[in-house]
Amino acid sequence: MAADHVEFSELATLIIGLIALVAGTRIRQMVPALKRIDMPNAVIGAMIVALLVLLAQVMFGTEVAFGTKLRDLLLLVFFTTIGLSAKLKALRAGGRPLVILCAVTVLLLVCQNLVGIGVATAWGAHPFYGLLAGSLSFVGGPGTALAWAKEAEAVGLQNAQAVGAGAATLAVITGALVSGPITGWLIGRHKLSPVAPPQTEVSFAEPQKEAPATVQEDRGNLESILATILIVAVSVLLGDKLNSWAKDAGLLLPGFLSAMLAGVFLTNLVDWTRIRLDFEPIQKGGEVALNLFLVLSLMSTKLITVAAILGPLFVNVLLQIIVIVAIAYFVLFRLLGRDYEAAVTVGGFLGFGISSMPVAMATMDEVARRYGPAPKAFLLITLAGSFFVDLANALVAKAFLALPLFDMKALGIAGH
Repeated sequence: MAADHVEFSELATLIIGLIALVAGTRIRQMVPALKRIDMPNAVIGAMIVALLVLLAQVMFGTEVAFGTKLRDLLLLVFFTTIGLSAKLKALRAGGRPLVILCAVTVLLLVCQNLVGIGVATAWGAHPFYGLLAGSLSFVGGPGTALAWAKEAEAVGLQNAQAVGAGAATLAVITGALVSGPITGWLIGRHKLSPVAPPQTEVSFAEPQKEAPATVQEDRGNLESILATILIVAVSVLLGDKLNSWAKDAGLLLPGFLSAMLAGVFLTNLVDWTRIRLDFEPIQKGGEVALNLFLVLSLMSTKLITVAAILGPLFVNVLLQIIVIVAIAYFVLFRLLGRDYEAAVTVGGFLGFGISSMPVAMATMDEVARRYGPAPKAFLLITLAGSFFVDLANALVAKAFLALPLFDMKALGIAGH
């Protein structure tokens, strides 16, 4: 191994990522400001590693490379768990307000990508960078941005990961700073208040005391975990087959999108056959996969490249905020009826539209604690944000890539 190049194995990369994830968790616990903006633990820990790599590069001329095979597998697992959580029956239960929210979300995706492409074009960059700095970072978050950055790098856009990481990090920060205050202003300006709850509450189940864990329960948990691993593995395999079939038919799909679609198919097939599927380990597995994927991806980000593009990234984030606030206030708020529930839904919409679902839920939770409950808003944002947003984002991005403006054949995507 050359002295000026250090390459870590897959296992060593995983160990470094886990250490970074633990460090990021501890730092976030100790710094209240990081809690308030809901900065992901993986982002904090990965940036520490990226800074150390930067120091090694600047001070000693040492290039550091991390393993990528495990990272790519974790990406497929994460998007598979999103698909497995997509119960179409639950989406149908949302009714007209959910249809409105989903339609406005698609409008937002399109507008964010147009803004991103406009900024990228103004700076003389390829429009694919605009997608990475558009809905893929703002609605999608770091996970989605880095997933598509991987696709972009595979076709020759070498700075894709830096653009995705930089745009998504700014989105996480600004989303937490913007969504709460704007929602509070909206409620105050229109003098909104929650509908008074019923005086009596009906309970359909008697409260039960928690029983101590038994050997049978532990065995049941183990079986549930094993079943989760099985269905995730089957979904990933099915997604790979779907990807191959689509490629043979002339339709090119990112591997993570195929895995997500396979998960959607399997979970609704299981639901139709009335087989019970435990979603708690699926959700936990998805969280683990996402955090590990983020830390393994972000810690290899070239910070020198990110610093070089901070100007257009800041311009982009300012324009994105203006666009989403305008859509939230002039379109979504009015279509949902201009009441308190609509205002809280706007808060959640701003949260996941700029930053992420955790920011959306944290924003609505804070508003509900301050002004009163908004159960319909929580239901709408949970249904739309848990699955619809990710699938719609992927499909909208794919539609943009099909436009002649992108000329992906010139970059070699046709052979990817």
